[in-house]
Amino acid sequence: MDERFWSAAEQGRAMAEGRLDPVEMAEAYLEAAAAVPDVYARLTPERARGEAMAARARLRLGLGRGPLDGVALSWKDLFDSAGTETEAGSRLLEGRVPEDDAAVLAQATLAGTVCLGKTHMTELAFSGLGINPMTATPPNAVMPHLAPGGSSSGAAVSVKLGLAAAAVGSDTGGSVRIPAAWNDIVGLKTTHGRVSTRGVVPLCRRFDTVGPLARSVEDCALVLAALEGRHAPDLRGATLDGARLLVLEGLPLEGARTEPLRGFEAAVERLGRAGARIERRALPMVAPAMALSGLLFAPEAYGLWQAEIEAAPEKMYPPILERFRGGAGASAADYVAGWAALDAYRARWHAATAGYDAVLVPTAPILPPDAQRLQTDPAYFAAENLLALRNTRIGNIFGLCALTLPSGEPMCGISLMAAPMAEERLLRLGIAAEAALH
Repeated sequence: MDERFWSAAEQGRAMAEGRLDPVEMAEAYLEAAAAVPDVYARLTPERARGEAMAARARLRLGLGRGPLDGVALSWKDLFDSAGTETEAGSRLLEGRVPEDDAAVLAQATLAGTVCLGKTHMTELAFSGLGINPMTATPPNAVMPHLAPGGSSSGAAVSVKLGLAAAAVGSDTGGSVRIPAAWNDIVGLKTTHGRVSTRGVVPLCRRFDTVGPLARSVEDCALVLAALEGRHAPDLRGATLDGARLLVLEGLPLEGARTEPLRGFEAAVERLGRAGARIERRALPMVAPAMALSGLLFAPEAYGLWQAEIEAAPEKMYPPILERFRGGAGASAADYVAGWAALDAYRARWHAATAGYDAVLVPTAPILPPDAQRLQTDPAYFAAENLLALRNTRIGNIFGLCALTLPSGEPMCGISLMAAPMAEERLLRLGIAAEAALH
């Protein structure tokens, strides 16, 4: 197999053993990325080559910085990178050049990773579909005419097409998990507040999170450790035997299309055969908590970006502009009351799920829609976007960590959601689930 399609963990081990050269890999990725349009907003070849050469020198001296030293990553175009445009997929930020790296990029660089460049994304990260006519829409890596998923669209596609060993994206309502699912890779939504967002262009600060998109659960664990400057959890010996998993019925399954539901149910059956104890029930706090989404997401997003938006609304794709302006009419009193209500619903969720290792849902209840139709049919765009984000937003609304895995059905993921700050336990459960599913 072409080394570009090896997992990040496999590459790191081979580099540490002298079987793979970081400089050669960086060059291979840069060459491949330059040949595929609309995935990277901009490559950073000088930085990549310099970091790869430094990694090669360290590894030859036996001074490797960790399991990803020399491994090349892509970065969503909302992570500040010193001296390189960071425009968050928006013409409103055209020409924006930060002076410093985002905290997570700086930390990952200290861990020895190589920065290949910045990937395309939905405007200001406010859509789950990945469509962006204002800059570029990456092709779906499985079926190019379909939507890639967003907002970390280019991030997912860069991994699946062998244009990066792994990617770093962000997730406010599903922006890591949807593109991961629709491109048949793994994505980790971290707990809000766990990973630094300093130097990350915001959408909704009370929901924004940073997380990896990768080929495997092990890769996600290693990238998360690099972003945080920690040691990765020990995933050896992980098992599903006796794990208590709750299939969340009700809202997540309503209106689910045939393929996502079929992939999900087949995956759940395989987890059960691997020793997991599967239970099924609806939770009464889910629907009312989710009904608060419109009150909590759009008003904060519009509050953050109102000045820039209204100074040049013609620079925005109309469906995204409409989503932002949907938050213009919220009152401060309703917003505060909404958060108070959500805190109460979160307490009820945690009490109801405390006895489970994870809660299971289809990552998205729909397949990726036709990209061309999304750009010509505004009503279709709005309806599909809401459906795409519905299940993933559960994790954001309740403040959880969540992992999406390929279900075995193309472009259909299964998500495991766990308690806040339980990433290490979730990753151990996830690697056992990954083995059972494949």
